[in-house]
Parts: sequence; C-alpha cells; structure tokens
Amino acid sequence: MGMFQQIRFAARHGKSVLCSRFSSLLTVLSVTAAMVLAITGDAAARPLDTILKDGTLKVGVNPNFPPMSAYGMTNQLEGFDVDIGNRIAAALGVKVQFVPTEAAQRVAFLTSGRIDIALGALTRTPDRAKLIDFTVPLHTEAMGVLTTEKVDAASWADLNNEDITLVNMRGNLSVDILKERLPKAKVLLVDGNADTVRALAQGRADALVENIDFFMNFTKFYRNVKWRVLDDPIFVAWCGIGVARDSRSLRDYLNVLLFDMHKSGTVNEIWQKWYGAPMVIPIDPDPFF
Repeated sequence: MGMFQQIRFAARHGKSVLCSRFSSLLTVLSVTAAMVLAITGDAAARPLDTILKDGTLKVGVNPNFPPMSAYGMTNQLEGFDVDIGNRIAAALGVKVQFVPTEAAQRVAFLTSGRIDIALGALTRTPDRAKLIDFTVPLHTEAMGVLTTEKVDAASWADLNNEDITLVNMRGNLSVDILKERLPKAKVLLVDGNADTVRALAQGRADALVENIDFFMNFTKFYRNVKWRVLDDPIFVAWCGIGVARDSRSLRDYLNVLLFDMHKSGTVNEIWQKWYGAPMVIPIDPDPFF
C-alpha cells in the first residue's frame, strides 16, 4: 500500500487508528510560560549521570491525549508515549515517573526541571529550539485530508473553493494553515476532536484538514458514511523528544537509543498497537545525527 493507503483502508472498514489533534497549542503561549518558569523555577535540569544515580526518569506526558497518553480503565496512564517512556526507562535501568504535562506546559516544565524529557507529539520548531533541545525524530505527524465520497476532490488543492467548508477546532495552529493555503474555502470551527468528524458525518462540513493519524478513530462511530483520505499530505511535521538545553548527555543517549528502536521496528510496533495502522510517514533511521 502507498503512503496514505493503509489509512484509507482503515477508514473504509471502520478500523481504529485513534484520536486527537494535530497541534492544539499556541507556540507563543508555551514559549512565554517557559520563560516565566525558567526565571521563577527553583529546579534545575538533571544530566544523564544524575538520572542514573537517582534511579528515576521524569517523563512528561499529556493526560488528555489518547492514544498518545491518557488515563485508562484502571486510572493508570497508557498509550504510545507511555510505552515509549517505559522502554526508555528500562533501557536506562531506572524507574519511570510520569508527570501529567499539558501541551502548553511541555517547554516550561523542561526549562524549570520539573521533567527530564517531554513527549506528547512535540514538533520541532525554531521558536522551541531557542529554549529546549530535541532528539532525532520519534515519529511524524502527517497533515492530510479526511473527507467522504460525496466530495469530488483528488488533491488537497482541490478544496480551495468557495463551495467547500472545512472543519477544524478553535485554537488549532492548523486553522492558520487552512486560511493561508486554502483561502477560498469556508471554515467551520468546533470545540473538540470528535466534533470535527461529527460535522463531516452530518454533512455540515466537506473535509477535515488535520493530522489524519489522530482523527481516524472517530470515523468508526459513523459506519454508514463512506470515508475517504486523500493520498497527498499537505506537509509532514517531525516530532522529537524534548530535553533541557543543558542536558546534552541525555539527548545524546536518547539519539542512540532511538536509532536502535527505529531500526528494530520497536517504535512502529508500538505505534501500530495504539493507532491500529502503520505510521503514515515512517521514520527512516539514520545513524548520522
């Protein structure tokens, strides 16, 4: 199957690829919060030697971001990021401490030393790189188009039409991308991830331009709808593990570990476990980092 074919297959057959969001944070808020905590926080980033000595790795995960991480039936955190965090701690030979960390808190918690590493689909951006460091990519986020058979579009560019209504969530960075790249289309803003797919199923919108991996799970609730995912992605974001700027030893270790986890297929296995399909744009491991 091609780049988006596996996801398209999942859409047609109601398979779960799972949950929410492409990038539901405003970078300026996280940067501002990071600066405040960097000034007022009394904790310091821990180098690798200190983590090994203390015997605990503090991992920041979003408690409201399934299937990346969320509280399960037993009120314990579970998901892709949780499995990754457990694998990293096991490789280090230390215990793991998961710290609930909302999207806008990730950079701030790293700069203040409240966490050692930040997960939660942390896209590498120049603004964030001014405050924190990143590992090599852990996974990707592929922005694509979810629509139905009623919409005659072969490419995302075909949606740049005043007769098309695109649905998205209030506050999402992708809304700005829509307005920039598809300025003729109307935009319907809703409150939550599930609301976007509901609007498509009900015919109130024609397409969702978002991170397809995170939204396909909601299609299973509308099995009478014939879903389509267009083949061409609009762009691909590369998400690494965030570490503090002065934690170079930890970053270097994680780069070596991630190379092994990608090369062995471990990352993709964990991804498919939680999303029900392979990563849309997989990571090609490169030993030269």
